[in-house]
Amino acid sequence: MAENPALATPTDLNRNDTKSVADALNSALADCFTLYLKTKNFHWHVSGPHFRDYHLLLDDQAAQILGVTDAIAERVRKTGNTTLRSIGDIARRQTISDNDAEFVAPGDMLAELRDDNLKLVESFRAVKEAAEEAKDNATSGIVDEWTDQAEERAWFLFEASRKG
Repeated sequence: MAENPALATPTDLNRNDTKSVADALNSALADCFTLYLKTKNFHWHVSGPHFRDYHLLLDDQAAQILGVTDAIAERVRKTGNTTLRSIGDIARRQTISDNDAEFVAPGDMLAELRDDNLKLVESFRAVKEAAEEAKDNATSGIVDEWTDQAEERAWFLFEASRKG
């Protein structure tokens, strides 16, 4: 993320400190895009007796995940840094694994997405830590909402997958 004068953004935050915040945000952003696509994949390919419920749940969750991506990228820019530029950039930074399986059982889908959302929570906690170290109050504050949303998605996926 070399600084380009045409992309310079005014900020009173220390550039070295915000670099670590931007790195954490970009990692979380890569995970959001990965989780979004996986959630949509499972939404498109879910089958079985709970099809409608799971199909709608996954569509709602995918929309929520996609909705946070712009806020994350804009936060990176507000700190004077640059964000993701390509699918390749996402692939280099993601910590959540893709799932290219031809078939995944619905229960396995829910469990995998639950775990992935909890992994995203870990990414958001890394953002929070970097933001607090950089005295970036805005990022520190906004990441709490993203964390809460990911925890809620994990909870819903857990509850939807319970037997009985």
